Amino acid sequence: MVILALVSAVGLVVDDRVLVGAPIWAKPFKFAVSFAAYCLTLAWMLTLSTRGRRVGRWAGNAVVLTSLGEMVLITVQVVRGRRSHFNSATPLDAALWDAMGQTVVVLWGASLVIAVLLLRTRIADRATALAVRGGLLIALAGAALGFLMGQPSESQRASGNLDTADIVGAHSVGVPDGGPAMPLTGWSTTGGDLRAPHFVGMHALQLLPLLLIVLVLLAPRFAPLRDAGVRLRLVRVAVAGYAALVALITWQALRGQPLIHPDGATLAAAGVLLAAVACGTWSALRPAAPTCPSRTTDGNTNDDKEPVA
Repeated sequence: MVILALVSAVGLVVDDRVLVGAPIWAKPFKFAVSFAAYCLTLAWMLTLSTRGRRVGRWAGNAVVLTSLGEMVLITVQVVRGRRSHFNSATPLDAALWDAMGQTVVVLWGASLVIAVLLLRTRIADRATALAVRGGLLIALAGAALGFLMGQPSESQRASGNLDTADIVGAHSVGVPDGGPAMPLTGWSTTGGDLRAPHFVGMHALQLLPLLLIVLVLLAPRFAPLRDAGVRLRLVRVAVAGYAALVALITWQALRGQPLIHPDGATLAAAGVLLAAVACGTWSALRPAAPTCPSRTTDGNTNDDKEPVA
């Protein structure tokens, strides 16, 4: 993936072709970088597994091979100057798109197997266990959003003849693909874009474990973070908040609303989410209340009683 990212970076410099409103080598570059981060993180997570190591090894190999197959197919279409996704314009385009769909299904299934293994693995540090499992489950949900993009859009369904259409499926909701877009990401600025929750969800795999690493590194300087219980509560808040964020921007995209132009309902929901995360963080950082000594029937505390011989 690193090699493919470098090749794609060179392509961005020397090849001025544009496809669907974006430089033609932008897609393989972004996919290669994303796959590199995804596979490295899964490789680290597999080292934590204590059960089903052989199954985990096979699942990891499946992720690697399907990721590589996906990148080869995308790169072939770039060289041909054709769309890689949603393209059924010719028999070859349709065959390549079908192959890409199959590799994605196998990749998702292999990642699910790894998630099940990690859910069954006993990880000593509870905060680490939650960061790993929460990140992987949210990443699986984010990856599954990609299947929605392969469905016909409203305009495609309205036009009919889906069996003979050149393009079936879209990134954008409510507007055609290839319109005005955000820099770098390419997400639509005039309609919803399912790539936003897809991207945010998948990268929970890296961000939640990274958050825990940051908390551990800050612990020597901030006394509350030295408490494993505090770190666990903070990770709980982060996992819940991250899952709610993915749900929020998915809802926003499905309503045909650009990520950077939220309406009042989206802003209100975002405000509630932000307040909940802030309250959860404040509560997690509060010192635990001291345990009250139990009282005996004569009104004295157990601490006051002499030990019985």
